[in-house]
Amino acid sequence: DDHPASIQFFGGMGVDGNGDGKASLKDDQDVIYAFAHFLLSYGVDHDNIKIGLWDYYKRDKTVGIIIGHAEIYKHFGRLDLDGHAFPVPFRSNHSYKNTWGDARGWGGRRIHEGTDIFADYGVPVRATSYGIIEMKGWNKYGGWRIGIRDINNNYHYFAHLSGFAKDLKAGQIVEPGMLIGGVGSSGYGPPGTSGKFPPHLHYGMYKDNGYTEWSYDPYPHLRLWERQDKIQSRKKK
Repeated sequence: DDHPASIQFFGGMGVDGNGDGKASLKDDQDVIYAFAHFLLSYGVDHDNIKIGLWDYYKRDKTVGIIIGHAEIYKHFGRLDLDGHAFPVPFRSNHSYKNTWGDARGWGGRRIHEGTDIFADYGVPVRATSYGIIEMKGWNKYGGWRIGIRDINNNYHYFAHLSGFAKDLKAGQIVEPGMLIGGVGSSGYGPPGTSGKFPPHLHYGMYKDNGYTEWSYDPYPHLRLWERQDKIQSRKKK
């Protein structure tokens, strides 16, 4: 049903957002307007908007992601935030190939959810996108690691770091090329474990649709960003 009157009669959310007389799920303007109308029914202050988001999604993580997006746009004051950078300087001594989906055995049988970029200890690790740091700390698999969410809802995972950039913290806004840590070999044990494998950056990418999250292959993106960094460097000469 795309008739606003009957939708309202039966207590539906749909509204006509562009004046064409229909409230269609296939029309982006109608969908955005309907969702905005739903949220505004809770109030216009920060806390009530969060309550409205939770009542709709019933998932704390989704609410946090949306609030994070708003903070990113507020910080930069513009919409054009699609730039990227390769996670290590392209002139550094590094190598990588497509290892996403390979078998891994430590801690139980599992697949490799990322691409390993091998480089020397301490090689700078950089943010690959505009985003917000959702997570920073230790994991028995990934060692010292950082998770960054961008405005397209991609979650960028940096693991096996030697350490973090000074004063870096969860909730901080980052941009492409910003220093976040260094290449290391941490992980596969309790906090501080290091040296169980050659130094490298494990780089993973995940997508979240508001209800669930899944890993996907970062290798094509890495190749593109590395190529773009090289082109940009030549333009500066």
